[in-house]
Amino acid sequence: MSAKVDFFENKVLGHPAGLFVLFFTEMWERFSYYGMRALLVIFLTAGLTGDNPGWAWDTSAALSLLGTYAMLVYLTPIMGGYLADKIIGYRMAVIIGALLMTLGHAAMAVETPLFLYIGIAFLIFGNGFFKPNMTSIISKMYEGHDEKKDGAYNLFYMGVNAGAFLGIMLCGWVGEKVGWSYGFGLAGIFMFLGMVQFYLAQPLFGDIGDKPTEEEKNVERLAAAKALKDENSKEKRNPFLPIDYALIGIFVISAMIFIINDPLSKIGGINALNFNLFGMPESLGFALVAAITFIILLAVRIPRYSTVERDRMIAFMIFCLFTIFFWAAFEQAAGSMPIYIRDFTDRVLDGSAATTFKIIDLVVTVVPLLIITYVLISLFRKTFTQIGSSNIVLAISFIIVWGIVGYKLFIEFNSQSSEVTITWFGILNSLFIIVFAPIFTKWWDSKYNPPASVKYFLGLFLLGLGFAFLAFGARNVPLGAESAALSMAWVVFAYLFHTLGELCLSPMGLSYLSKLVPARMVAFMFGVYYLAIAIGNKLAHYVGGDMEHIVGTKGLSWFFLIFTLIPIGIGVVSLLLHPLLKKLMHGVK
Repeated sequence: MSAKVDFFENKVLGHPAGLFVLFFTEMWERFSYYGMRALLVIFLTAGLTGDNPGWAWDTSAALSLLGTYAMLVYLTPIMGGYLADKIIGYRMAVIIGALLMTLGHAAMAVETPLFLYIGIAFLIFGNGFFKPNMTSIISKMYEGHDEKKDGAYNLFYMGVNAGAFLGIMLCGWVGEKVGWSYGFGLAGIFMFLGMVQFYLAQPLFGDIGDKPTEEEKNVERLAAAKALKDENSKEKRNPFLPIDYALIGIFVISAMIFIINDPLSKIGGINALNFNLFGMPESLGFALVAAITFIILLAVRIPRYSTVERDRMIAFMIFCLFTIFFWAAFEQAAGSMPIYIRDFTDRVLDGSAATTFKIIDLVVTVVPLLIITYVLISLFRKTFTQIGSSNIVLAISFIIVWGIVGYKLFIEFNSQSSEVTITWFGILNSLFIIVFAPIFTKWWDSKYNPPASVKYFLGLFLLGLGFAFLAFGARNVPLGAESAALSMAWVVFAYLFHTLGELCLSPMGLSYLSKLVPARMVAFMFGVYYLAIAIGNKLAHYVGGDMEHIVGTKGLSWFFLIFTLIPIGIGVVSLLLHPLLKKLMHGVK
C-alpha cells in the first residue's frame, strides 16, 4: 500500500509544493504542444522561396495532417491512462510521455517529410502517456482535502494557459523570424527540461504515482467489486454483449480507414485505403459507416439502463453532439485562421501604431512572465533543500525564456516599423482566458448560474459571433483573391468572442459527465466525450481544408459565414431543447 504522506506540511501559496512541480511540468508540455501547433500549418503552406521558406503544401494537405494529429491526440490518453493505472504508474507514464514528445519535437526540427511523420507519431503517443496522468497525480495528492481541489485545479490550469501563452509567443516568434526548425527545436528543448525537472523532483511525491503493487491491485479489485455490488443492488447493470463488441469493432475499423486514408491520399497520393463506398470518394463512406454504427451502438445500449440513467445519458450524448460542432468551428484557430492572418490581414505597423503595439506586446509578454517567475521563486524558497537539482533545471529554463524574451523585445524596439507575427494572435486566447476566467467562475457560483442548455447556447452563439467579425471584415475581398490587407481588429474581436464562448461551454462537458453518468460508466463515457472532441478536431480541419476551394468559388466572407451560421443555429437548437433536457436530467443542475 502507498505510504500516507502529508503533502500539506510543505506548502507554497497555500498548496503542496508538489502541485507547483506539476504546474511547471504541465506548463512546459503545453509550451511545446502549442508552440509546435502554432507553427505547423504556416510552415507547411509557406512558399518554397523567401527568407524563411516552407514546403508549399496546399491547404487541404496541411489541414488533413493537422486534423488527424489533433484527433489522435484526444484518443491516445485513454490508452495511456489505462497503462498507468494497471502497469507502470502515473509518474513513469509522465516521464515516458515527456521523453517521447521530446523526441517528437527533435524529429520535426530536422525538416524532412520522414522525420515530420516520425515526430508527429512520437507526439501523439507521448501525449497519450503524459496527459491523463498529471491530473491523476493531483487527485491522489489531494485525497482527504477535497475542499482544496478546486483551487488546485485552478492553479494547475493557470500553468496550462501560461504554457500555451509562452509557447505560442516564443516558438512562434523564433519559427517565423529565425527559422522553422529553430521554433520546432525550441519546443523540444523545453519539453526535455520539463521532463528532467519532474524526474528530479520525485522525492516530493512519496509513493504517489508509483507502479501499482500486487497488493494495491487486489485492494482495488475488491473495492471495485464491492462498489459494483452496491450499485447493482440499487441499479440495473448493463454488461457489454457480443452485439456491443461487434458494433465497436465495426466503428473502430471504419473510422481508422477514414482517419488514415485522409492524410495519406491528400499528402502522398497513397490511395491504398481510398475506397469508394456508397458513391462517396476519399473513404468518406467509411466515416458515414462509423457514425451510423456508433449511433446504433448507443441506441442498443442506452435503453437497457434504468429510466433515470437512460434519460441522463441521453442528455449527456446531446451535449456531446453540441461539443462536436463547437470544436469543429473553434479549432479553425489552428488551421484556417493562421492562413487568413498571413494572407488577408495587414500586419505591418508604422509610426505611432508601431510604438503602441510594441508597448502592448511588452506588457502582455513581461507581466505574465513576472507572475510565473514569482511562483518559481516561491517554490525555490520552500523546496531547494529537498529538490535543489530540480529547481536548478527549472531556473535554467527560465533564464533561457527571459533571454529569448529580452532578445525579441530588443529586436522589436530597435526596428523602425513593426510586423506583427502570424502566431502572435494565438496568444490572445490564453490572455483572454486569464482575464475573463475569474469573472465566469463568479458567475457560475452565483444565483444567476444558467442551466446547461443556456450555457451551451451562449458558448456556440459567442463562437459564431467571433466568426461573424471575420466574415464582415472580409465582405469586400474579391472572389478568388489570394491576398488582402484587412484590419487586425477583426482577428482580435474573433479571438475575444471565441474565448468567451470557450469559457461558457468547454468546462461544462466534464462537469456534466460527473453529474449525469453512473460511476461504473464514467470511464466509458469519458472516452465518448473525448471522442466527441476528437471528431470535432478532425471535422474542423477537414472542412477547413476546403478553404481554397470555397474562397475561390464563394468568397472569403462566405467561408467564415459557414462557421458563423452553423454554431449559432446549433446554439438555438440547444435553447429550444431546454424543456426536454431539463426533463432528461432529472433534477441535475
